[in-house]
Order: sequence, then C-alpha cells, then structure tokens
Amino acid sequence: MLHPQARALIDLMAERGVPPTHTLAPPEARALYRDRRAYTQPAAPEVAEVRDLQAAGPHGDIPLRSYRPAGAAPDAVLPVLVYYHGGGWVIGDLDTHDTLCRELANGAGCAVVAVDYRLAPEHRFPAAVDDALAATRWVARHAAELRIDPARLAVGGDSAGGNLAAVVALAARDDTDGGGPLPIVFQLLIYPGTDMRRGHASHQSNGQGYVLTQDTITYFHDHYIDDPAHDADWRASPLLAAGHAGLPPALVITAGYDPLRDEGLDYARALSDAGSRVAHVCFERQIHGFITMGRVLDEANTAVALCAAELRRAFAAPPAR
Repeated sequence: MLHPQARALIDLMAERGVPPTHTLAPPEARALYRDRRAYTQPAAPEVAEVRDLQAAGPHGDIPLRSYRPAGAAPDAVLPVLVYYHGGGWVIGDLDTHDTLCRELANGAGCAVVAVDYRLAPEHRFPAAVDDALAATRWVARHAAELRIDPARLAVGGDSAGGNLAAVVALAARDDTDGGGPLPIVFQLLIYPGTDMRRGHASHQSNGQGYVLTQDTITYFHDHYIDDPAHDADWRASPLLAAGHAGLPPALVITAGYDPLRDEGLDYARALSDAGSRVAHVCFERQIHGFITMGRVLDEANTAVALCAAELRRAFAAPPAR
C-alpha cells in the first residue's frame, strides 16, 4: 500500500500543477527542485559548524560544504561521511541536501562533507564520477585541517548520489585513478541508480504516477549519457562491474513505489553474493526521493535515523585488517 502521506503529496503536486521535471530545461528544473524543499523538507537543525570549501579537481575546483555535528568540540577528530547529492546528475546542489547532511551529521555524530559535482548536460559522464572521486581523495588528504579521521571515512548518497557512492567505492577498491589507497569503511546507498540500461521490472510497474517517472529517468539519462555504450560502463552502472567482492559494508535503502527499486535490490544481492557485507531495507510504502521530505513524510525521519544509526555503528567498528 502506498503510504497515505505519499499519496497526499502526489495528489497535492497534481492539484497545484507542479510540472514534471522532464518538461523543463535543466536550469528551470534545478530552480524548481531547489524551491520545492521549502514545502517538503523539515527545518534545518543546528550543527556546530558549517564551512564552504573547495577541493582541487582534475577539471577545476569542486565546491564542498563541511558540517560538524552539534556538540562536537572544536578540536575533536571525527569520522566523516562524504556525501553526493541526488538529482539525476542534472539537478540538485549543496543547498537541496543541506538539511539531510545536517541531520546525518547530528544523528551519526560525524563530520559530513557534501560534494557539489559538475552537472549534466553541461558536463556529461564521467564528469560527475571524476569530481566525486577527486573530492573524496581531497577530503582524505586534508584530514588534519578538516579535523577528521581518514581511517573512518564513509561514502554515501541518494539516487544519482547513491550511484556515485557505489562507483567511488569500486574505484577506491581497484585504485582505478592511480591515486593510491583510499580506505572506505562504509557505503550509504539510498535508492541508488545502479543500471543505466533501465530494464528492471520496477521501471515498468512504478514508471508512472509516483513522481519519478520513466520519462524523467530518460530525461536524466539522456542529459548525462551521450554514448549508448556508456550504459555498460561500471562507472555509470556499478551493478555491471566485473566483481563486487572486497567492498566496504553497505546499507542499501530502496522504496516500494520507486522505479529504481529493483536495481537497488539487485545491487544489494550482488554485494551479498560476492561476500561483501550489506543490509537492505525497503520502505515498501514510499516513493523515490522520500528521505529528504521529513516535513510531510514521517517515514523519511525513520529512514534518516536508520542511516545515522548504521553510520555510527560502522564508525565504531574496529578497522578491517
């Protein structure tokens, strides 16, 4: 059963004539996505510190936003979550996910560094991957000045950001960019896109009527991917990587009424089958994007609390040998 609060949100969006994302040019879609947060996101909680930073990347500086949790001592060395926002690689920014990053910092008692990677169609695949990996390496290298522990570094994201988190974990395991060891202790994958081929059954069963539609997925895909051969590239489709062994423990969250539900489940299965530790939780009554909507969807707050608890547990675990 679709959650009544999700049903009410969908009906309200229809009543108010909110245009589907795929009907808008990217700048308009970005502005609408940014503006909608005032209606669905809870108030941003106070944290101890917020700083806007820049990481040097191979294609220019990458904007970052660093958070330290409420109550953290100024000189405390904290574990860190590097977070990549959702938005189909086309929309979303540091502001659209500011509240979620604050919630995760406070709930997990960790620092969070959000990454404002380059967006499509101005910057197509693999620009977002390059920025995500470069920013993560920069965070690890600058651990002392950020007052973080590079041995307790997690990656995470929602939707397109979940895709990027999975790809960064794979790239770090294999050192595909030649940057040297990048130990990652945990992956937080929130309804991640894992297969650009878009052939899973949930793309059909949930492809219309639940905010994220097949048309919008195609819009995001076609802005990000400019060569059909890239659909099979593991940097776009981490489910298609040659192997999933030796990856950090993961929490994979999916939503029952999400077109991406089945590919998220299949990624959790791939991790498990390869011997990587993973927990999969499906919020059966929810829609894609729900975790940032805690003002109107109670289960969003449950999901945030779950993510924070799993992060806290991962950071407390003894380091792998």
